[in-house]
Amino acid sequence: MVTFLPSRPGRLADVPSFARAIGGAESNVACALAVAGHSVKWVSRVGADGFGDHLIEAVAAYGVDTGAVRRDPGRPTGIYFRTATDRATDAHEVVYHRAGSAASAMSPANVPTDDLDRARILHLSGITAALSPDCLALMRVLTARRPGRPLLSFDVNHRPGLGRDTPAVLLELARGADLVFVGEDEAERAWGVNGPAAIREALPEPAVLVVKQGARGAVAYAREVRTPVPGRSAGSPGPGPGGSRETATHVPAPRVDVVAPVGAGDAFAAGFLSATLRGLPVGARLRHGHLMAAAALTVPGDLGSPPPAGLPGHRDPMAPPAPAAHDPAARDLAGHEVAPLALDHADRLVALDDDGWGTLHLGPGWTAAAQATKEVRTP
Repeated sequence: MVTFLPSRPGRLADVPSFARAIGGAESNVACALAVAGHSVKWVSRVGADGFGDHLIEAVAAYGVDTGAVRRDPGRPTGIYFRTATDRATDAHEVVYHRAGSAASAMSPANVPTDDLDRARILHLSGITAALSPDCLALMRVLTARRPGRPLLSFDVNHRPGLGRDTPAVLLELARGADLVFVGEDEAERAWGVNGPAAIREALPEPAVLVVKQGARGAVAYAREVRTPVPGRSAGSPGPGPGGSRETATHVPAPRVDVVAPVGAGDAFAAGFLSATLRGLPVGARLRHGHLMAAAALTVPGDLGSPPPAGLPGHRDPMAPPAPAAHDPAARDLAGHEVAPLALDHADRLVALDDDGWGTLHLGPGWTAAAQATKEVRTP
């Protein structure tokens, strides 16, 4: 989906101009995972129009395989406009133009599951289910438990503004996933449950449930995880479904000087998934999620800059090289240097002890190698 970012704060009616960017939950996660060095394929549909051209080219610039994206000559690429305010506040405005879009035409008939089954992780979003009845049918097929499917990750992404976003459907889809991401606030709005423990009680099926708590951090409930370090236990291990053992791990979020409060949820999911693919403990997965979220919160759009081709420490040696797209010294709208979050840099921060992690303070430009020592303050 193409996103239009406001040139200044205020009501949509008062914003004189917008900057074009890319957005969309699944593509955001795909781009962030590709920057982290993983081989990623994005499966979707876009219009046979200029916005579709831009979207495919921009996503591919992050190193994402877009070969499975289909062009629809009869439907447009989805777009949306938003204000600069936090989505959780009453002042936030967003206008979607997705009804009848190319993506809304996805269905079990035109999205082959064979292509998806070859992945190690299949990541889905509740937003897709709200686009159309055909999209909901596709999501039900993909979240059905069956032998041989990849690890299925699902981000609830409750969006009442899309019209077809119903809490019961989101709960149904989440129960079919292996790994679920949900915000504590959105679970309360959608399902009327308050607090991580109550959310876990409502969602016992996923092997891993991550409850995001904004600036307070996140809690991960995981079965069959024995040593959730680094991180602090939010409770003693307890029995899960079928008598299996479960841990609850809480990791606080670092302090972040927020530039734009959007894109953090998708970035958090990408950081957690990246660490999952690397086989890291649950506490480390949460820390990587927080760092990826901080990278998104300290730039104006949903995503940071794509990496330049050949940037050390970013690419899977078995993956095709990403095309050069941006100057490594690119700057955001406020003049701060923008660079992807280097994996070795993230690993060093994740390895901090609890006291060191607790003193992290991340500001605009912190991911740029030249400014890392200035913007990341530790003892």
